[in-house]
Amino acid sequence: MRVDIDKEDMMGVLLFPGDDDTGSPDVSWSYSGFGAFRQWLAQAEGFTLGEMYGFGGRRPWSDVSTGLAPLLDHPDDAGPDLTPTHCAAMLPRLREIGDRRYGASADPLLRRHIDAVRQLVVVLQLCVEKDVDLHFS
Repeated sequence: MRVDIDKEDMMGVLLFPGDDDTGSPDVSWSYSGFGAFRQWLAQAEGFTLGEMYGFGGRRPWSDVSTGLAPLLDHPDDAGPDLTPTHCAAMLPRLREIGDRRYGASADPLLRRHIDAVRQLVVVLQLCVEKDVDLHFS
């Protein structure tokens, strides 16, 4: 459940549907956690985020083929909202990643990343169903 707070009071990244319903699902990370999550997603897509323009590297985003680019190449907590079309385009790949199984002995960071993907899928699906943007805060 989303709690409305001042952005200045928040110490991380919050992704939520722009449906004005504070009861809608959301997903959040610390800034460093969101960075690690995106690095992990980029690795799952076959490239290193640090090589990319905007993340310390010089490689242009046009050099990679991933439907997750709208999420990966987005400012942490600002910039444009992602449209329902963006959300719909990312859902298949995120579902595939989220369907991965991990055992009880799996690395805790891997478990957190996969759980976050699963939460993000729920949020994106709601954005598509309600035809609302995904907000970054």
